[in-house]
Amino acid sequence: QVQLVESGGGAVQAGDSLRLSCAASGRAFSSAVMGWFRQAPGKEREFVAAISSSGAVTSYANSVKGRFTISRDNAKNTVYLQMNGLKPEDTAVYYCAAAQSPFSYVRAGSYDYWGQGTQVTVSS
Repeated sequence: QVQLVESGGGAVQAGDSLRLSCAASGRAFSSAVMGWFRQAPGKEREFVAAISSSGAVTSYANSVKGRFTISRDNAKNTVYLQMNGLKPEDTAVYYCAAAQSPFSYVRAGSYDYWGQGTQVTVSS
């Protein structure tokens, strides 16, 4: 069992940066693939980034590649999403998710556990 709590969201201007954190409880964190997804009003939840259990492998959506960086600290049971060069289209609720044996890093259905989400609002 893994419980996830996101933090770090807020309201910023275009071009600003934010760092989201996701604190996990449970011993399974260090063996879990971790992902970030987002959902804008009226849209489906979409993949943002994912990181393997060791941190050696990362994956990004094309829309955030080069601007966002996912990382993890297994000693702190925490995964991060550094977001630079934010754009208004990045406005969404951001969710952290954990998967023990995902069939796909980018499919929401692969993930077993989800946080409650944190709002990111980017104004132009």
